[in-house]
Amino acid sequence: MEKHDITGVKALLSTKKKIVIVPHKNPDGDAIGSSLGLCHYLLKGDHKVHVVVPNEFPSFLKWIPGGDAILKYDSQSRFCDALINDADVIFTLDFNAFHRTGDMEPVLANSQAIKIMIDHHQSPDDYAQFTYSDVSMSSTCEMVYNFIDKLGDANKIGKDIATCLYTGIMTDTGSFRFASTTSTTHRVIAELMDKGANNAKIHNSIYDSNSYEKLQLLGRALSNLKVIPESRTAYITLSQDELNQFNYKKGDTEGVVNYGLSLDGVVLAAIFIEDKQEGIVKISLRSKGNFSVNDMSRAHFNGGGHINAAGGRSELSLNETVEKFISILPSYNKALNDE
Repeated sequence: MEKHDITGVKALLSTKKKIVIVPHKNPDGDAIGSSLGLCHYLLKGDHKVHVVVPNEFPSFLKWIPGGDAILKYDSQSRFCDALINDADVIFTLDFNAFHRTGDMEPVLANSQAIKIMIDHHQSPDDYAQFTYSDVSMSSTCEMVYNFIDKLGDANKIGKDIATCLYTGIMTDTGSFRFASTTSTTHRVIAELMDKGANNAKIHNSIYDSNSYEKLQLLGRALSNLKVIPESRTAYITLSQDELNQFNYKKGDTEGVVNYGLSLDGVVLAAIFIEDKQEGIVKISLRSKGNFSVNDMSRAHFNGGGHINAAGGRSELSLNETVEKFISILPSYNKALNDE
């Protein structure tokens, strides 16, 4: 974030404001962690702050400090609309285009509030008065830490903020194993631990709270795993019937796509999850090296993200979506086999 932006934000936040914090639809650990971490920080400045998420978030994130105060737009739209229309400032976290908020897009686009974007995805839209965008960052949570630090308030980071930010950095870096994890990331993590983040407790709360049905669903996903050797690709499918069979809950398929990527020789992994309620197939893509799933998702699946992690969607049937995916692979074979 440029120095003049920091000066402007500092002046903006020097007096009490009505603030709404919004992450993307289907919020993950980084979205929830950054939103709540920033919320706790802003509350220390006596601002009136609400976190509004577009829809439900996974139960394994609900223990995070402040999680019980999060508002859900899909079930509280009238109240949330009033908050957004009355806000002085809106922070948009972990996304950079309003369409990533689903049904919240119109009210955010029409809001007269000052917008502040903090995000690490590629190709940001130009809607914010203040933009902190850095694709080299491990996570939005790491950026929120830097944001607070640049405002000169790192001393205000206590246990709750540290816990929120640690959670998002840990989940978005795959427990610090992805290439986006830098030495600076580790230094930030050390600071957060010094400020009260309990690393073992956070890890256990996220990864060691599985239900029997969730593990059964994982077993089904792995039994559906297919490999296309000539394209160094693996993919997984889960139909709506399979989700229903194992009493699927939001977040139950988090990280499953990485099992495909863990196979020897695989450079590209995908998971296709049928959602009959929305009438779409949700797609998660992962890759190794320089193969850009962001480019692939933008070109073919109405999505985007990072070079090695992206999401998308298809309005075709599950089988037709998989057939489309397989049909485009030959055009990427050279790049996949060069990795």
